[in-house]
Amino acid sequence: MTNDDLLLVDDDPDLLKLISLRLTSAGYRVRTAASGEDALAAIAVTRPALVITDLRMPGIDGMQLFETLHRQHPAMPVIILTAHGTIPDAVDATQRGVFGFLTKPFDSKELLQKIATAVSLSGGEQDAAADDGWRTPIITRNPGMDDLLRQARLVADSEAAVLVMGDSGTGKELLAQAIHRAGKRASKPFVAVNCGAIPGELLESELFGHARGAFTGAVQAHKGLFQAADGGTLFLDEIGDMPVPLQVKLLRALQEGEVRPVGATQAIPVDVRVISATHRDLDAARATGLFREDLYYRLNVVSLRLPSLAERREDIPLLATHFLRKLAERYRKPVPSLAPDALAALVAAPWPGNVRQLQNLLEQAVALATTTVIPASVVQGALREDASALTPFEEARKSFERDYLVRLLKITGGNVTQAAQLAKRNRTEFYKLLQRHRLEPAMFKEKA
Repeated sequence: MTNDDLLLVDDDPDLLKLISLRLTSAGYRVRTAASGEDALAAIAVTRPALVITDLRMPGIDGMQLFETLHRQHPAMPVIILTAHGTIPDAVDATQRGVFGFLTKPFDSKELLQKIATAVSLSGGEQDAAADDGWRTPIITRNPGMDDLLRQARLVADSEAAVLVMGDSGTGKELLAQAIHRAGKRASKPFVAVNCGAIPGELLESELFGHARGAFTGAVQAHKGLFQAADGGTLFLDEIGDMPVPLQVKLLRALQEGEVRPVGATQAIPVDVRVISATHRDLDAARATGLFREDLYYRLNVVSLRLPSLAERREDIPLLATHFLRKLAERYRKPVPSLAPDALAALVAAPWPGNVRQLQNLLEQAVALATTTVIPASVVQGALREDASALTPFEEARKSFERDYLVRLLKITGGNVTQAAQLAKRNRTEFYKLLQRHRLEPAMFKEKA
């Protein structure tokens, strides 16, 4: 039996029911959608391990649905079923990234085999993956973050160099640690260094080590971080701040698999996987000569971009609860809670410092609060500005309406009244918006 969630999309209700019964009897949890539009709404709420869709449907057809999903969730496999299939159709679909293409009537065993393979390769098998706790410290219910973590799980099994991009405070080191835990080197060291926090002349010694007497004060030999991480993972944070001369030496070490300590005559072989991270625009840095192009391609075999906290506002209540619990343990106090208007202020704040800023703000709020319920006044004071309400709906771009609605309903646990208040819309109008995007409040209450 498996606990993977599949989404089945077909405009034929009889076929939808038949395939759903077959997959359910095989142990899968199956959700259904009668159109491509319904499918996009369902996926915005809960990301499935796999999508199985009919090709010919009114409105958004199977290939259009695949192309939309491939842009939003590149790691999500899609299997297309059709009674109109031809060999050119299948070749074209697979070349564009469709995982499987089956012609109706299809063989049930073949479909189940393709599903099992797709779920396994996509990082499905959630329960098995969760058992080792590789992603436990990363708290999220944001679809974009969930998709990012699936990509991270896939790349963890390889030895490919990973470049993690994202603003300061988004959790780049946390993601690097998760990749290390999920990979083959999990039992070996994870060593991190902030390349922007150490002066260039000292960073070389920190990375590669130095021989005794290599410079004034070097009274004994020192092993560098490459040697400390031997067999494991070396995390180079803020790689965009590394001086260009040192970039040349780093590239050589990566290419040759060995390091030469400062002042030494012999090189030392090392076996490390490198994960690097930056908040800088490395493309712009390459254009101005501040970052070597050959090193960029060496480090950027796989790139993962972490969203800002403002892009995953539905995670703020979860993160706040987690941080408050940790703070209570640290200060040996009862676990505090946030007043509803205080939580609303947190959800609406701009968060230029991302998750790190949220954590620091809550620590300040716990220190200043005189009761176990943190009021909005304390949060507002910590923010040092009036937290404006969520963007009025009329100002939201139409193409992002669905994401906006999903975030509201996730934040409120499917409470339409509260969601409508946050959006500054009346209930009737808000229901019309939900209907337009085929969103059911009950879908969110089940997840609450």
